[in-house]
Amino acid sequence: QRWCSDGFEIACDNGDVVTGVFMKDCCDREIIAWRAWIGRGLPGEPVRDMMIEAVETRFGSTDERAVTLEFLSDNGGAFRAIETHALAHELGIKPVHTPVNSPQSNGMAESFVNTFKRDYVGSMDRSSGIVVLAQLPDAFRHFNEVHPHSALGYKSPRMFRKERPCQALETDAN
Repeated sequence: QRWCSDGFEIACDNGDVVTGVFMKDCCDREIIAWRAWIGRGLPGEPVRDMMIEAVETRFGSTDERAVTLEFLSDNGGAFRAIETHALAHELGIKPVHTPVNSPQSNGMAESFVNTFKRDYVGSMDRSSGIVVLAQLPDAFRHFNEVHPHSALGYKSPRMFRKERPCQALETDAN
């Protein structure tokens, strides 16, 4: 299993910038966890909090699992931080980073950022950071529950998960 992550920024009309980060399952395309705040920069703490939430959401606890899980991200400081790597190993996650100057290697995460900005941010009220932050939960919920994905047979991530667990998909691929 592999998860991927990336950050994004949303410019607001009043000059605020909302920064966000997400954890996406590469099999079912679900955004498992995300964080966002007003301000520039991607500190390590939101990334680590998001990792814990993603593991708890997907597996019920942070206890050891039999599943080997890779976490693909770029070379940003928050993802490469010693504390982030230590937590990843504690959670049973193997950090994997894209080659330097090769963000396209994290194509699924990069593609999500483009889709999210086009399909959601483009139609948001971006008058201020507070207004944008208030709209993000519904945007992520819509992406997970309604937004069709061609790779999933035009089903949403949650619909796909209900109908066909990723383990079956991975078995079919082998």
